[in-house]
Amino acid sequence: MRLWCRSSLACLFVTLFISACASPPNKEMDQAQGAIDAARAAGAERYAPVEFKAATTALQQANEAVDQRDYRLALNHALESREQAQNAVRTAAETRVTLRGDVERSVAEVNALIVQVRAWIGSPASARNPRTRRAAQQAVTQAATDLQEASAAMQAEDYDGAQRVLAAVKGRIQKFVPLATAPPDVQSPKRRQ
Repeated sequence: MRLWCRSSLACLFVTLFISACASPPNKEMDQAQGAIDAARAAGAERYAPVEFKAATTALQQANEAVDQRDYRLALNHALESREQAQNAVRTAAETRVTLRGDVERSVAEVNALIVQVRAWIGSPASARNPRTRRAAQQAVTQAATDLQEASAAMQAEDYDGAQRVLAAVKGRIQKFVPLATAPPDVQSPKRRQ
């Protein structure tokens, strides 16, 4: 009787296993597709391209396995796809936070440089060099416009674009920083006559 019971349980387990793998894993594949759609909406194509590509590739492999009627392999690929898509969502969120922080630090650096140059423009030392003073004023005016452009890019989550604008602003403003930080006697060298 015991032997019959064990063999019956073994047969039941094999039957359940085979029946579980006898149909396509549609539910898991739908979940994987939903996770990929969520990852796409979270910007994973741009901010987590490796994970996103892995998710889409695994889902494609799941579909190919279904076509070949290898439902167990299809299930494995579908589960992998869902996991990779979920990883892509997390990575995209982390990357966006990092990039936004980098842009905000760049904005703070540019603002600090502008403050230094404005202080020099308002100092008596700048009056001794009117041409450089005008150029510095123009650079500061342009910097204000460029900061607005960088802010708009940041709001649109175009962090690369914002960084490009900020790098250009920083380059223009930094030309005048040595004047703003130089000791008073160095700022106005006496002309030789």
